[in-house]
Amino acid sequence: MPNQVLTIEPQNELKFKVTFSGLFESGYTTYMRLTNPSNDTVLFKIKTTAPKKYCVRPNSGILDPNSKVEIAITPQPVYVDPNEKHKHKFMVQSVIAPEGKTNIDQVWKEISPDQLMDYKLKCVFESPQVVSPQDAGDNAGQNEVTKKRVAVTSEDPKASTKTTTKTENFEGDLQKVANEVQLLREEESKLRHENLRLKEDLLRLHQTVGAEGRVTRRHSFSPTKTDQASLLPWLAVAVGMAIFGIIIGKFIM
Repeated sequence: MPNQVLTIEPQNELKFKVTFSGLFESGYTTYMRLTNPSNDTVLFKIKTTAPKKYCVRPNSGILDPNSKVEIAITPQPVYVDPNEKHKHKFMVQSVIAPEGKTNIDQVWKEISPDQLMDYKLKCVFESPQVVSPQDAGDNAGQNEVTKKRVAVTSEDPKASTKTTTKTENFEGDLQKVANEVQLLREEESKLRHENLRLKEDLLRLHQTVGAEGRVTRRHSFSPTKTDQASLLPWLAVAVGMAIFGIIIGKFIM
C-alpha cells in the first residue's frame, strides 16, 4: 500500500463536543483540511465507522495539483454510548487519478486495493467543564482556534452554505415534530374532557329515568285525594239504606 500523498490536518484526531446528557452538542462542526502537494490529480473519499451519526460534506471529490479542500464534519444530535466512543474513527482514502479517465465512480470500482492510500483519525469527545481562573488561558486558545475555523470557512463559502442549510433543515424538522406532538396532546385533552362530559350526561339520564319510574308506580297503586272524596257520599247512602232496612225488618217481625 503506497504512502498517503495528501497532507491531512489535524493529523491524528478529530474533536467533538458532547453535553452532560451524552448528546452531541448541537451546531458544533469539526473541520478537516486536505491538501494535495503533488503534481498529480488525486481522488479522495471520507469514510467513518459510524455513518449514521455524522454528516460529512463533501464526503468525496477531486483534488487538483497543489490545491486544498475543507471537509465539514457535523455530528447529528444523537446520544453517544460511552462504550462506543473508542470505536468512532474516520478514514481518508485517496488514489492517483488515472489519465484519460473521466468517470470517477467507475475509477473507484476498478481500482485495486494495493493502489489505495489510507489514513485514519480517531475521534475524541470533550465534555463540558466548569471554567476556573486557571482555565482562562486555555479558553483564549480555544477562541483562537474558533477564529481560525471561521477564517477557513470563509475561504470556501459553498461548504459553509451547505452545512448551514443542513443544520437549518434539521432544526426545522425538529420544530415540526414538536408542534405535532403539542397538537396531539391538546387533542387528547379535548377527548378526555368530552369523555367526562358524556359520563356525567349518562349519569344524569339514569337518575332522571329512575325518578320517573318511582313516581309512576306511586300513582298506579295509591288513589288520589280527589278519588277518595268522590266515594264518601255513596258510602254514606249505602250505610243509611242498611240502617233503614234493619228498622223496617224489626217492625214487620
